[in-house]
Amino acid sequence: MAKKARLAATAGRPGRPRKRAEQQRSLTTRASILDAAIAEFAERGFEGASIRAIADRLGLQHPLITYHYRNKDTLWRAAAEHAFAQIRSEWDISAPEGSDLPPLARLRREYATVFRYTVAFPEFHRFMRQETLTNNPRLKWVAETVLAPLLGRLLPQIAAAQRQGLLPAVDPILFHYMMISLTATLSGFGPEMRVTSGLSADDPKVVERYWHLVDETVFGKESKRKRVGNAYKR
Repeated sequence: MAKKARLAATAGRPGRPRKRAEQQRSLTTRASILDAAIAEFAERGFEGASIRAIADRLGLQHPLITYHYRNKDTLWRAAAEHAFAQIRSEWDISAPEGSDLPPLARLRREYATVFRYTVAFPEFHRFMRQETLTNNPRLKWVAETVLAPLLGRLLPQIAAAQRQGLLPAVDPILFHYMMISLTATLSGFGPEMRVTSGLSADDPKVVERYWHLVDETVFGKESKRKRVGNAYKR
């Protein structure tokens, strides 16, 4: 009986890697669908977008998308959560909540993460902008479900940096939206900038120069303090 049990267990093992591979393919498919959905919603808005058009972007059959997301509203909400989950994941690497980073240093890394994401995926900013053009249930949902936890993390850090005299004494939410505007400049004005100046928002040198400008302008006090501290150590 023991020998039979061992044989049965051994026989069952090859199926596990196959199952894991299938699960990974499913996750990859879902991520591709959500990325394509963000691009479609960003270009056409919620009303103009269609699940069929999203399927066409990927070369998939329409029923495969509705298998994962039963309707357009469900797909939109999943796409929004997908985008912000990627940002939060990067935050947990660069500025984990349990770390001893000072508030300003944490903010510096968090907004840099948002900037890097919008540069890599410029459709994200347009995806969000589409929803601000009309008063609709999706905007309220994303504010309550997705944005509120992010603001709950960022606003206390802004207030703490303000108490230290490192940021302007304004309502923290105003500072936040100023930063969001700055992170979205290249993704929002890239095409116009190319026409007026010949600079490409996709050029890594332009990306680095722009964020260095923002970093020095907004977080310059921390930069100056670091330089002074390093000079003192020498």
